[in-house]
Amino acid sequence: MAEAQNIPAGSTTAGSIAVAAESTVATRMSAPPSYDVADFPVPHGREEEWRFTPLERLRGLHDGTAVATGSGFGIEVSAPDGVTVETVGRDDARVGRAGKPVDRVTAQAFSSFEKASVVSVPKEAVLSEPIRIAVRGAGGVAYGHQIIELGAFAEAVVVIDHTGDAVLAANVDYILGDGAKLTVISVQDWDDKAVHVAQHNALVGRDASFKSVVVTFGGDVVRLHPRVEYAGPGGEAELFGLYFTDRGQHQEHRLFVDHNAANCRSNVAYKGALQGQDAHAVWIGDVLIRAAAEGTDSYELNRNLVLTDGARVDSVPNLEIETGEIAGAGHASATGRFDDAQLFYLQSRGIPESEARRLVVRGFFAELVQQIGLPDVEERLLAKIDAELEASV
Repeated sequence: MAEAQNIPAGSTTAGSIAVAAESTVATRMSAPPSYDVADFPVPHGREEEWRFTPLERLRGLHDGTAVATGSGFGIEVSAPDGVTVETVGRDDARVGRAGKPVDRVTAQAFSSFEKASVVSVPKEAVLSEPIRIAVRGAGGVAYGHQIIELGAFAEAVVVIDHTGDAVLAANVDYILGDGAKLTVISVQDWDDKAVHVAQHNALVGRDASFKSVVVTFGGDVVRLHPRVEYAGPGGEAELFGLYFTDRGQHQEHRLFVDHNAANCRSNVAYKGALQGQDAHAVWIGDVLIRAAAEGTDSYELNRNLVLTDGARVDSVPNLEIETGEIAGAGHASATGRFDDAQLFYLQSRGIPESEARRLVVRGFFAELVQQIGLPDVEERLLAKIDAELEASV
């Protein structure tokens, strides 16, 4: 694995490309995935998977001292007719089916939750309205598990909206039947002191399509781990994300796409803007193309826009290939300062500086915002970006 770097503004990083001879490869966590928290040692910050994360700000999620209070958060689900919403126990066959936890915090979440929330879309159902899931923090410590399941050839859009204040560790599973199409928009709009650590597991069926749009604004520390695995050939995954990291915030997105089936496709594109002293964004993009995954087509991209001094970005794309029989694979990462030439151009045409900055940042995020496809959510996020910029003036 390429050594991660603290990227100066204006530089471009090139990640590692390696051909792996064994199934145990550097893109995966040092400890094998497991449902049991005892299989993961307490991190100390020197481990590769934890060295960017401020452990002292996780409020005990990483070492077992964070005890659930029973009032940490609440979930409300609004779904169209035909969708089943359940609360199930740990013995439900769907719990954990999409993937095992890959670090101590998400294993702690799996070991600690009492009931899982399950939203099921029956086979061949095509929903005309989105499913909306509101996760509201109430100031306590909580562990959660959520499952979104689509039957064969079903189509749905799901919006998961995180607000309020909480110390939350959770696992979210997306299970797609053959030929199903799922779009998920996960919004992290927490209050300033919230801590949110979560693993998102997508199990993509044969010829199924999965699109994830992760939007992160709020919280003191947010660490998300989206993962994709294919249950059959012909699957497609698109992972989009945007984040706006403000003064003192730590926002970390660690992605892993496991191409374990033939003729599958993945496309990853994340963009972030940072402003303020000690704003810290981390993006780790790992793609593994296994020997059996012939015909794979994969690409991952990360772009970061640094708006002020004092902000830091760590961006590391990794690509590992075990077969030469692929359609294509590539990756890119770049970080740069706000372009003063663009600002001057707009101001020279009579546009005030604050409005010019807003237009440039909106343009930077535009292609990702458009992936959401829900006007009310898009307008809310653009308004949030404008508010963040105005606060920095």
